[in-house]
Amino acid sequence: MNHSYPAYIVVEGPIGVGKTSLARRLADAFGAQPMLERPEENPFLERFYQSRSHFALPTQLFFLFQRARQIQELKQGDMFSPGHVADFLIDKDKLFARANLDDDELRLYEQVYAQTIRDLPVPDLVVYLQAPVDVLLERVRRRGIGYERGIDREYLQRLVDAYTQFFHHYATSALLVVNAAEINFVDRDEDFSMLLAHIRKIRTGRHFFNPWVQRA
Repeated sequence: MNHSYPAYIVVEGPIGVGKTSLARRLADAFGAQPMLERPEENPFLERFYQSRSHFALPTQLFFLFQRARQIQELKQGDMFSPGHVADFLIDKDKLFARANLDDDELRLYEQVYAQTIRDLPVPDLVVYLQAPVDVLLERVRRRGIGYERGIDREYLQRLVDAYTQFFHHYATSALLVVNAAEINFVDRDEDFSMLLAHIRKIRTGRHFFNPWVQRA
C-alpha cells in the first residue's frame, strides 16, 4: 500500500451486486488501471447457463486461466505503476467450482487450481459487496444480458451463501465488507465519496461499511 490508497484493490461479490461498476469508478478515482473480467471471451459461458452439469468444468477452467494471466501481468509491472483495481478475486474461483462440479471434476480442478495460482500477487485490499438475493435478481434482470436469464433464485442463493462463508474466514488481505443493498456507487456521488473516504483509511484488518449508518 502507498500513503493514499492500496496499490492492488479487488472488488468482489455475487452476480449482479455491482462489482464491475464500482471497480471502474475506484480505478478512475485513484488514477489506477482497471483489471476487469472478460466473460464475453469465455466460449462456454452461454452453454453453461443452458446446461450447468455439461459445461461447468470447461467454463470454470477457462475463467481460471484467464484470470491467472491477468494477475500474472502485475508481476511485470514497474515501480511507477499507478496501481490496479480488479473486479475479481481468483481465490473465489473455488466457490463456483464447488457449486457446479461433480466430485471427480472438482478433484481435477483443484489440482489445476493449485498449480495455476502459485506465486500470484495478492491484493492489498478486498472490497466485498453484499446484497440479498432478490436485489441481485432484479439487478441481473435490469441489465438484460441474454445468457444470464438462465440464473435462477436457488442457484444464486447458493452462491450468496458460499460468498458469505468464504469471506467469514478470509484473512489473506485487508477486507472491507460493504452493505450494497440500497446504495448506488455509480450514480450517487454521496455514497461513492463516503466509501472512498473509508477505503483511504484502511491498511490492515477487517472492516464494515454501511452507508445508511454513515448518513444517520
